[in-house]
Formats: sequence, structure tokens, C-alpha cells
Amino acid sequence: MLNLGLDLSRKRLDVCALDESGEKLAVTATPPDTDGLRELVERMAAYGGPVPGVAWILGYTIASEIGDISRSPSPKQLVGYTGLCPRVIQSGTKDYRGPLAKNGPKYLRWALIEAAVHAAQHPVYAEHYQCTKSRLGRQRGAKVARVEVARKLAEAIWHMLQTGSYFSPARSQCLSGRA
Repeated sequence: MLNLGLDLSRKRLDVCALDESGEKLAVTATPPDTDGLRELVERMAAYGGPVPGVAWILGYTIASEIGDISRSPSPKQLVGYTGLCPRVIQSGTKDYRGPLAKNGPKYLRWALIEAAVHAAQHPVYAEHYQCTKSRLGRQRGAKVARVEVARKLAEAIWHMLQTGSYFSPARSQCLSGRA
């Protein structure tokens, strides 16, 4: 059986392949820390516990892919950076919303979607996830609802990293209950 481990020594974030005895088989190194990545990764990992669906590996992945949070002045811009928003084509009075833009880091998108799978069962997001899923139907409801939860997680992570606070989202209202 092959295990993966993270080596945070020497100001590098190395991903190591380990055998059963714990001996390193292969090491994939990332570049040295120049943008405060190590501090951001450690901060995200420290907050990884309270964020629904984000454990320490996803916390490291999200933090390293986001990089410097000051590049995103608002949560909306961070969500746009992740590529979890629809492609918009506008001309005159016509407005077309297409599939996900998928611009930005693919591993950030993957980590947020993976976290959303587990966060959908958390009491904060469960009602909104179920309402969106049932409103859109069986064919695509779960997928769209998962992306929506991932967007909300990205906004919550932006607030956490900007203010240095713990996870405390506002409760969302069910969209299907409105007139």
C-alpha cells in the first residue's frame, strides 16, 4: 500500500510517497516559499477543523492554490478566480449564462467541490443543498447544488483568511420557498 505525506521542513511543501514502513519512495517538491505560502498554509490548516468538509489535506490544497488572499479584494472575486461561476455572454439586451467558466486553478476547484460533498451534510449547508437539489430535479440537481455549496465555502474561506477569524457563516434561506 502506498501512502502520501507532506513534508513542511526547509521552507518547502513536499509531497512524499511512503511505503508501509514509512520510508520515502518519491518526493515531488514545490518551489521555496517566497509569497508567505507557508504561513497561509499553516493558517488554513489551523482553521481546517471547523470548516465543514475541509480537513488538513484540503486545507493545505486550498491555501496553497489561493496564495495571497489580498489579491482578492472581495469574496465575489475569489469565487470568480476559482472558476466556480457560470460563463456569462452579454451583448446588448441579450444575456446568456453558460456552463462553469473553469478558469483558475483546477486543484482549487477540485478541493472546493470535494469539500462541498461533505459540507452538504453539515447543518449550515444541508437545508440549502437539499432545497437546490430538489428544485433542479434528479438529473442535474445534486451537481449544481454541490457547486453552489462550493461557492459558499469559498466565500466563507475568504472571510476567514481576510479577518483571521473562525468559521461562522450566515444561514442561507431556501430559494424554493420564495414567491
